[in-house]
Amino acid sequence: IREGAVLPWGPLKGQTGWRHRVVTQLAEAFEAQLDHPWRDLPAGFRTAFLHGSKGVRIRHEWKAEHGSGSGEWEYEGLIPSYERRYGQTKSEHMRRYYASFMGRQPCPTCGGKRLRPESAAVTVRDRTITEVSGLTVTAALDWVDSLNLQGEEAEIGGEVLKEVALRLQFLLNVGLHYLSLDRLAPSLSGGEGQRIRLASQIGSGLVGVLYILDEPSIGLHQRDNRKLLDTLEQLRNLGNSVIVVEHDLETILAADHVVDLGPGAGLRGGYVVAAGTPDDIAASSVSLTGRYLRGELKVTAPNGRRPVNTDAIRLRGARHHNLKRIDVDFPLGNFICITGVSGSGKSSLVSETLFPALDNRLQHARKREGRYDKLEGVDQVDKVISITQDPIGRTPRSNPATYVGAFDYIRSLFADLPESKARGYKPGRFSFNVRGGRCEECAGYGTKRVSMHFLADVWVTCSACKGARFNRETLQVRYKGKSISDVLDLEVQEALGFFANHRRLVRVLETLRDVGMEYVRLGQPATTLSGGEAQRIKLAKELGRVSTGRTVYILDEPTTGLHFADIQKLLDVLHRLVDAGNTVIVIEHNLDIIKTADYIIDLGPEGGDDGGYVVATGTPEEVAAVEESFTGRYLGGALERNAEPTPLSAPLGEPEGVALG
Repeated sequence: IREGAVLPWGPLKGQTGWRHRVVTQLAEAFEAQLDHPWRDLPAGFRTAFLHGSKGVRIRHEWKAEHGSGSGEWEYEGLIPSYERRYGQTKSEHMRRYYASFMGRQPCPTCGGKRLRPESAAVTVRDRTITEVSGLTVTAALDWVDSLNLQGEEAEIGGEVLKEVALRLQFLLNVGLHYLSLDRLAPSLSGGEGQRIRLASQIGSGLVGVLYILDEPSIGLHQRDNRKLLDTLEQLRNLGNSVIVVEHDLETILAADHVVDLGPGAGLRGGYVVAAGTPDDIAASSVSLTGRYLRGELKVTAPNGRRPVNTDAIRLRGARHHNLKRIDVDFPLGNFICITGVSGSGKSSLVSETLFPALDNRLQHARKREGRYDKLEGVDQVDKVISITQDPIGRTPRSNPATYVGAFDYIRSLFADLPESKARGYKPGRFSFNVRGGRCEECAGYGTKRVSMHFLADVWVTCSACKGARFNRETLQVRYKGKSISDVLDLEVQEALGFFANHRRLVRVLETLRDVGMEYVRLGQPATTLSGGEAQRIKLAKELGRVSTGRTVYILDEPTTGLHFADIQKLLDVLHRLVDAGNTVIVIEHNLDIIKTADYIIDLGPEGGDDGGYVVATGTPEEVAAVEESFTGRYLGGALERNAEPTPLSAPLGEPEGVALG
């Protein structure tokens, strides 16, 4: 302990403060030596140190500048102390710090079964309810089908089993065969949660209902997408209406009626460009979606395929979750796609094993790693960055301009104006995060939080500043006729023209445009951004950094929420990173991304217990030739359809009766 066995404390050697004195007195009470290895300390001391002395009062003596004293009380314990601080702190930073030392462990009493011994002892055909709950949907359905109830058993459980089998079949039909029945709801992705709710609706047998789904194909492999479409058609055939917001080509082609909005995003959007059957959309001369449907435009790799590098990060014996002790090479300086059916182990391999292992070694993080034997080649990279879909901020104060650093330039620009200098305004005056220029009624939020008690809190526009975030004096300073609040209301595309003479600021804004975010407002609250938008803003920030050429970037399904044209923009950006010498690893189901990869690692062959193997590796052409690969079967067709995009003969036309000027 004296030499640093307690990670958050560091070494105690040479310290004389309160913590050192308390621990020293605790050690004296239990006759323990702080210089001995932790494992050699008395069990009683280790328990008291971690969990508190509980009934054993420790005598404390202290000396201070203004006096000294002594007393006796129980030692709180390291773990209770951190749990208390975690619950009491109002600082999000400190809460994350305390949480970094915490993790979930099975309950020592029930072993994680969550039931009393009496309940856990009941069996049906030698299986307890805990064992059945741990089965995947597929395995559970097989088990239910194998039960052959007779006589009194059939009378008691026959109808129950029929209902259980029916509901399991619904989950199977929406592509969730790999989930275990006891999977915790918070661990489900948005797409998985949506499909579970969809399965429950099918079982209800309701008619005359309008169902609205937002990108239900997220996280689905092409093999399972057809099952989802069959389910949606089944809902329609029951007498319901189904509205789907979707970019997936197969889903669009399966629709009875398509409404295509555009023609652009943000101010250039909001019009009905085309409506009708998929054939009608494909025939439209003004629909960008139609051009992709009829094959006039295609998503292609920017500069062709790179040779696979022999230098690689080599992960050996990966066995986290359902991974079957696999050996995987990640070639450096390449664009790598991790593919496989849902539940095949992609996230277990990359997000939960490779990323934390690299982060812990390169950036001295303290992330929990999935189990593996060995990791080689780490010395060939400088850092690893996981660009997730987590929010860029959790309050209306966070926005794209502050996240990518554009707001720093804008505040300095306003502070350099003659009127600002005459008033003595510094850049801080134009920040809504500090006192001075912000509206104090709402503390610079522009909105005020209203507690709804048993419902989620809501944000309402501030009555003092009317959402402008700044006070009246600050808003009087204008650049080209616009106040700081007006500038934050500009979309990225507008801002590029407005600040055309400020090259440093334009370079930052161009990164947002390059990732397809030209339609967002500079000051748009982070709470209104989708996960995909947040991920692309993070990607824009990385584009603005000076590249070392030795960085590993990891992205999980970056095409979420993207149109075909936006996927092309994303690909251009990702390949720019690789061209600079970096390595990009993408977990993806979208064939437009997969077909442009330099190297593919395909996991499977199935999801859950039947997954976790490396099915195929190599270039897209090599993976497409592997019969055992479900990804390869669909990839072959995508490669055959692939071609260079046809140059646009003319810019997109305007919808009839609409002027876009």
